[in-house]
Amino acid sequence: MELSSDRAVARLEMSQIQSEDGEPFNEISDGDYESLPPHVSVTTHMTAGAVAGILEHTVMYPVDSVKTRMQSLQPDPNAQYKSVYEALKRIIKTEGIFRPLRGLNITMMGAGPAHALYFACYERVKHSLSHIIQDGGNSHIANGVAGSVATVLHDAIMNPAEVVKQRMQMYNSPYRGLWDCVRTVTHIEGIGAFYRSYSTQLTMNIPFQAVHFITYELMQEQLNPHRHYNPGSHIVSGAAAGAVSAAVTTPLDVCKTLLNTQENVALTSVNISGHLSGMANAFRTVYRLGGLAAFFKGVQARVIYQMPSTAIAWSVYEFFKYFLTKQKLEQEAASGQR
Repeated sequence: MELSSDRAVARLEMSQIQSEDGEPFNEISDGDYESLPPHVSVTTHMTAGAVAGILEHTVMYPVDSVKTRMQSLQPDPNAQYKSVYEALKRIIKTEGIFRPLRGLNITMMGAGPAHALYFACYERVKHSLSHIIQDGGNSHIANGVAGSVATVLHDAIMNPAEVVKQRMQMYNSPYRGLWDCVRTVTHIEGIGAFYRSYSTQLTMNIPFQAVHFITYELMQEQLNPHRHYNPGSHIVSGAAAGAVSAAVTTPLDVCKTLLNTQENVALTSVNISGHLSGMANAFRTVYRLGGLAAFFKGVQARVIYQMPSTAIAWSVYEFFKYFLTKQKLEQEAASGQR
């Protein structure tokens, strides 16, 4: 169902009318805010998603650097940390103020297009499945399936960026910079090294995103049942979704980090020569090196990173969805008045 210009004009005129308590009506009604985006250009979702993804990864990036180091299974004595704050303080003091930002450039290069596809795919699949399952209503099954499908596209772009990023984040990283890392890994390990952890990444991120989207939509049902544009509810829902999904998928993240970094000291200690590959081998290696506790290394940093990151991502995404929807309605109103 497309919105006509007459409807857009009427809505925009209503925005000028004051309510009885002096507050203006919203320019975009609840139904328009939720239902319009699936019917407009997919560029709306892609633009909002790209901006949200870049901000999500950049704002909390130093904590992500700490998480990577804390997940090391055989850390250097100089890289053993008790807390996120203590780690950041020591890294800045001993390695320089910009050291926690190493690898940020490749992350930004991957996050923009990855999140653009991610959110656009999520909205389209959710919209289609919701009509099939719940006749257009909110469906947790649709949300979970949409999040999982979107993750496959997202990870195909982000996995190589994750490999480079995590290798540059490690203590005493041998790489001089982004392109040195890409060239060295390609020359020594081949192109396949950039997708060595892809199956593990998907195994982690599909349940992560399913839990993430289900939690977010469930929180929105409680905090924002009429689906207004409500920044506070988007922030709280996003933070809760990030915390829950991060905590339950930490064991898989530890395995992914091991596959991405190919931590030489750890692999040598369990007599593994060459390169470790495969999720099953990663699980066995992590268990041999540290038992069950090793699967939750860095969980504190992971939750601290994900809570504000997902809160930022959802609040920015919902804002841009609202803003771009508003622009669309204003354009329709202007064309209808000609």
